[in-house]
Amino acid sequence: MSRITELIDKLEKNRILSKEELSEIISEHTPETDEYLFARARTVRERVYGKDVYVRGLIEFTNYCRNDCLYCGIRRSAEKAERYRLNEEQILECCETGYGLGFRTFVLQGGEDGFYSDDKIVSIVSLIKAKYPDCAVTLSIGEKSRGSYERYRQAGADRYLLRHETADHVHYGKLHPKELTLENRMRCLSDLKELGFQTGCGFMVGSPYQTAENLAEDLLYIHRLQPHMVGIGPFIPHHDTPFANEMAGTLETTLLMLGLTRLIVPNVLLPATTALGTIHPNGREMGILAGANVVMPNLSPTDVRKKYLLYDNKICTGDEAAECIACLGRRMESIGYKLVSARGDCKEY
Repeated sequence: MSRITELIDKLEKNRILSKEELSEIISEHTPETDEYLFARARTVRERVYGKDVYVRGLIEFTNYCRNDCLYCGIRRSAEKAERYRLNEEQILECCETGYGLGFRTFVLQGGEDGFYSDDKIVSIVSLIKAKYPDCAVTLSIGEKSRGSYERYRQAGADRYLLRHETADHVHYGKLHPKELTLENRMRCLSDLKELGFQTGCGFMVGSPYQTAENLAEDLLYIHRLQPHMVGIGPFIPHHDTPFANEMAGTLETTLLMLGLTRLIVPNVLLPATTALGTIHPNGREMGILAGANVVMPNLSPTDVRKKYLLYDNKICTGDEAAECIACLGRRMESIGYKLVSARGDCKEY
């Protein structure tokens, strides 16, 4: 048994390693140790969730954003971005389509767009929950005050996704304008957990200036936060950003981080992201086989999908939702898993 497989066993048993040990796995892993990790991650995931893969309907309702994050294709300074907003009626039409296809979670995702006041968000959430009381509503709309989060929760929002992007303060400063701080991002995540949201953090793999130690720090933060969800995808450059010419994150390291995250939080809801499917034709299947248990097909109207481009070459921008879900179902079956029509809440472990 190699040193790396010994560390993987230790992680599975203790659910945590030192920063040095995690950095060692990230720096020294091989295809053989990856396969060992993924087998352990699948065992842990199947102990909690069986072979079920939960499906979330993604509704990208605005690509306006007040922020200017250096990696993002809908950043404030992205002059070529074709901006759009969906109104309540359009959002509810997306939900209706999704409900008919078996979706029982709707993820409302958008830039930090001041047009959508707290009153508007509360109204949208309340309407969805009234019409589809058996469904979960997830919000992914950025940094807000604790008071705003409290209002969304009272309106019926069940979950909130807010990627922390990197848990290292110096690295965070290299990816974001100075008015955005890691301290505030972590404050938001703590507030969300305290208010009773099923809370999701997450990070990009292979973002500019990232080191193995940064990734180890991300895993330590996940251990401390104990989130219900973690979104992990490769960094993919967008042509209209300062990072246009940077290298993309790799499939191998992204899969590694999925496997390690599964061992650290055994009951975590872990998506095989669209970005994974963008960098490899079978990326999402590989994500599931590395320990993931969620997929998030797009329910946004097809005429706006190409406009919500956080990174280049995003897949499924033209697929109808029904086509996409049928295709995903077949893909999951081909690797021995099954898409299920359920809310897919985080299970106790």
